[in-house]
Amino acid sequence: MATTTALVTGANKGLGRETVRRLSALGWDVFLAARDPERGGVAVAELAEEGLDVRFVPLDVASDESVEAAADRVKTEVGRLDVLVNNAGVGAPATPPGDTRAASLREVFEVNVLGPVRVTTAFLPLLRNAEQPRIVMVSSGMGSFTVAQDPRWFGLVPPQLGYPASKAALNMITVQYARALDGIRVNAVDPGYTATDLTGHAGFQTVSEGTDAIVRLACLGPDGPTGGFFDREGTVSW
Repeated sequence: MATTTALVTGANKGLGRETVRRLSALGWDVFLAARDPERGGVAVAELAEEGLDVRFVPLDVASDESVEAAADRVKTEVGRLDVLVNNAGVGAPATPPGDTRAASLREVFEVNVLGPVRVTTAFLPLLRNAEQPRIVMVSSGMGSFTVAQDPRWFGLVPPQLGYPASKAALNMITVQYARALDGIRVNAVDPGYTATDLTGHAGFQTVSEGTDAIVRLACLGPDGPTGGFFDREGTVSW
């Protein structure tokens, strides 16, 4: 049986790095993709010290040229991709909606929305070369309309436009891909409030807990769900 191949974007730290670690520990052939070659190389070296053989590939999700070069490299080295984890993401200042300028939304949408589209498009031919291809979109509960309107969260998450809107857009993109990409399981994940750089390490979950749903959906069989939104406990409301 051929080794399962996977690529994880934004993987030099946090949830991405932990996802790479866990998938590699399963015996998979994993590409650790990151924008910064130096940081990516350090992450690969650290994982090697744990006995994990991981490949590094430079990939900036905001650059067409970088994404296409990464896809060409994976094609040359392995010829297919079983699992794509669109993990790369950025936060945005919690500016009140009334004070938010359109220009301030560009970066977060470039990375969190256009990035997964750019990467998915480039890697689709390689995913179609796989027998049971899966795509995991790392979203957030902040992109859930149900969560956004739940009074229990009002004191913790102030109203803001950039990050929640970008993740809500990613959720819709996930659903549309799932409808359109026959034979490819496409799902979104809410990692939960996890202690990473993105949360200022204020989250109450470990990175291992934060990657539980990512890994589970990456390991889906051919009869697994598609077009869904999940956390480590189960289904998340849109």
